[in-house]
Amino acid sequence: MTKYEDQGKKDTRSGYGDAMTELGRTNHNVVALCADLVGSLKIQDFIDENPERFFQIGIAEANMMGIAAGLTIGGKIPFASTFANFATGRVYDQIRQSIAYSGKNVKICASHAGVTLGEDGATHQILEDIGMMKMLPGMTVINPCDYNQTKAATLAIADYEGPVYLRFGRPKVANFTPESQTFEIGKALMLNEGSDVTIIATGHLVWEALIAAESLEDQGISAEVINIHTIKPLDEAAVLKSVKKTGCVVTAEEHNYLGGLGESIARTLANQHPTPQEFVATQDTFGESGTPAQLMEKYGLNNKAIEKAVFKVLKRK
Repeated sequence: MTKYEDQGKKDTRSGYGDAMTELGRTNHNVVALCADLVGSLKIQDFIDENPERFFQIGIAEANMMGIAAGLTIGGKIPFASTFANFATGRVYDQIRQSIAYSGKNVKICASHAGVTLGEDGATHQILEDIGMMKMLPGMTVINPCDYNQTKAATLAIADYEGPVYLRFGRPKVANFTPESQTFEIGKALMLNEGSDVTIIATGHLVWEALIAAESLEDQGISAEVINIHTIKPLDEAAVLKSVKKTGCVVTAEEHNYLGGLGESIARTLANQHPTPQEFVATQDTFGESGTPAQLMEKYGLNNKAIEKAVFKVLKRK
């Protein structure tokens, strides 16, 4: 289907959990906090090996963020984890005041983001979190695409000084990036070189972009595919280099088109190199209950939607 091989479907949240186990053994300043969702965040092994470095806060997410901020004062590196909706929307004031404004070295690690949360429905399927977090001064925002990249990103942010929002998901998805990769914050990854159109994707949409590019190639269209795992700081140089070559761009994300990756790309292009752009994202709507595949289809978040957007943007070149 694509020249990238699916090494076996895995959930990105397990990449986080396995990295936490590793960090528990290699970095004794790392501590974990959770809001009554240990099983969902896959951090039981970390807890079993480091019980004195785990804090079960319970269903009190705002309190968790305040405690995490306080722990940094003593030199600890707190990883505060819960569902993405509760890690952002429920506690935005605490993040803004106690973490971002104060410049605290807290890692906010958010699982179950987007509509691929599935059957839990709209109340849990946050589609606004990237926008909320990227607007906070000093906040780094990372949205990896598969298990291997999530694990690498989790390890990398432990060595990064400053607040980070790390976003990952619930379903098992294609695991296709290198197992031994080095994760470089703020550095886009070129996955497929092309000349007719640039497809810039993040998170679960990266694999879908690669499938779309393969199909487009069969139809005589050369698509360049870029994986933007770090939405802030954005690798503007990589974006501009690509669109100057192809002359048009499609952005793809499991997030509202307002405030997400696509909007960051559009701002960059408006300021430096105006370019036709199409957005594959949710269209200012909440989600609903359904299987991840059903919801990705309904809300236009798959390879077919990316292909459709490519044909549309090509007419605007």
